[in-house]
Amino acid sequence: MVRGMSLPRIPRDPENDYSREAAEARRRLVAEQTGAELEHVGQYSFDPSVLPGNIENFIGVAQMPIGLAGPLLVDGEHAKGEFYVPMATTEGTLVASYSRGMKMVAEAGGVKTTIVDDRMQRAPAFIFDSAREAKEFVGWLDENYDEVRAAAESTTSTGKLIEIERYHASRFVYTRFDYTTGDAAGQNMVSKATWAACEWIKSHHPPLMDYMLDAQLSTDKKHSHINKLKTRGKRVIAEVQISSEILEKHMRVTSRQVFQARQISNQGAMLSGSSANTPHPANGIAAVYIATGQDEANVAESQAAIGYTELRGENADYYYSITLPALIVATYGGGTALPTQSECLKVLGCDGPGKVNKLAEIIAATVLCGDLSLGSAVVADEWVEAHDELGRNR
Repeated sequence: MVRGMSLPRIPRDPENDYSREAAEARRRLVAEQTGAELEHVGQYSFDPSVLPGNIENFIGVAQMPIGLAGPLLVDGEHAKGEFYVPMATTEGTLVASYSRGMKMVAEAGGVKTTIVDDRMQRAPAFIFDSAREAKEFVGWLDENYDEVRAAAESTTSTGKLIEIERYHASRFVYTRFDYTTGDAAGQNMVSKATWAACEWIKSHHPPLMDYMLDAQLSTDKKHSHINKLKTRGKRVIAEVQISSEILEKHMRVTSRQVFQARQISNQGAMLSGSSANTPHPANGIAAVYIATGQDEANVAESQAAIGYTELRGENADYYYSITLPALIVATYGGGTALPTQSECLKVLGCDGPGKVNKLAEIIAATVLCGDLSLGSAVVADEWVEAHDELGRNR
């Protein structure tokens, strides 16, 4: 670009900006200004009129290949039975590896899944003249909790305020307003609800100087230790017990070999300060997220994982559990209603109301199977060979 000159503005149609014609005008601009012909980007099967609220300046689609892993056998509180799992990825071997883990786990009786907590936060900081007023505010907040909750819940038919956490620093009270959010992931829902609560507090508590609607204690779309402890989204635990015989049959490793490898890996994760001590939870989470219309940035929080292993009984059966303390999922809102993503939710039986916990359990079970498969491949010295065979696209 010549210095002092600027690129033309991106075309917008004030009458109907979500049309094939508007998208084509923007693709023409790209071709004229960059020389890139967006032939594949411009091919899609749905009507752009479904996109308001999902994207701006629409030009087309990023066509991500979707593979099918499974069958996955789940013994959950909400997900029960066998499932085919759609996974969107460009990483060769990934779907095959998850399917391999699912096949082995099914022979061992499936994955047991349990949701132990459910909450979404917005985290305002309340600003006072001194720490003394900040301290007094906490007592006032206890006395007026019902009114604060009513103000928050007046903005939503599904969101419920369940707790206000409080943390003092200097002349500020940092809080986390915790909600349940129904079938939605709920970040926008809790933002609006917490804003209404903060406005009520500001008008009823004169010592308050001001507030900041989110002061980063929610760590939205970022990993944090507080979310590992306190939960963000769904806290899901997936467990399985596998005999050494089944491990040897499917993975060519013994339970004692895998157990020792996990101990070594735990120490490595500790040395690195990793947010997960399991092989690759982000892979399975991201692949299912993209296929089912989740907010892909939530992988940053959701991939935190706590792995635990035991050898059980005289035959040294391998017990393996993964705790996902911040798994953020939705079956309503965001991209879940878009045509491709809605189809993938139907594949899982997770379309329609009341299915969000089922989806969370399926994802947790998927993560466990993928981590078992990759972890075993490393021990069996098959990891590089598998990628050479299935993952080379030059």
